Amino acid sequence: MKTLYIANRNYSSWSLRPWLMMRELGLDFHEHLIPFGQQEAWQEYRDLGGSGKVPMLVDGNRMAWDSLAILETLAEEYPEVWPENSEARAWARSACAEMHSGFATLRDICTMNVGVTVQLSTMPEPLERDIDRVLALWQQGLASFGGPFLTGDRFTGVDAFFAPVVFRFRGYQLKAPEDCQQYLQRMLALPGMQEWERLALEEPWRDPAHEDDLTRYGHIVEDRRKPADR
Repeated sequence: MKTLYIANRNYSSWSLRPWLMMRELGLDFHEHLIPFGQQEAWQEYRDLGGSGKVPMLVDGNRMAWDSLAILETLAEEYPEVWPENSEARAWARSACAEMHSGFATLRDICTMNVGVTVQLSTMPEPLERDIDRVLALWQQGLASFGGPFLTGDRFTGVDAFFAPVVFRFRGYQLKAPEDCQQYLQRMLALPGMQEWERLALEEPWRDPAHEDDLTRYGHIVEDRRKPADR
């Protein structure tokens, strides 16, 4: 059986991508969660190989690390990871690559925390540019391929890649036009997204570095997570 190594659901945007793709494909897989900060557990993970970072997929003798590499590996066995239409497939891969390598300010200021709502105290111009570019990509995909997902009528890898951004938009109360709002709500209603969120809210762990990130550019207005272990 495939094993997917992930970290805390509240924080680990990279883990969410392949996990959600595998859930939406209906795959049966084993999940191995290693919370941030547990160094002994992380050493065990590093010993497996790869980069020593999550996510990582182990499937028999095959090992794939990095969320984009995992999606491409899955696509060899499950071609529905990508759109069937070649134009949509090229667009999806390009949008995934842009998300993978870009949007540094959005990642830095609007760090992912599924269970927390934050009110930003500042909206720097680089963040506005990142937000505008995300919305432009979403509108382009929805308009070009007919929706309701980014490349047509079904969830594919590009939707998985923007899933953490969906949580960021909600958590930081970022504004979006109506067509993008509808996309956000459709994504949040996916069974896989709801399962990830439910399990994230139940997590007992807090990682100080990730918690500090929440208040560097704003303040917490709601925390829906269960109380942390002491």
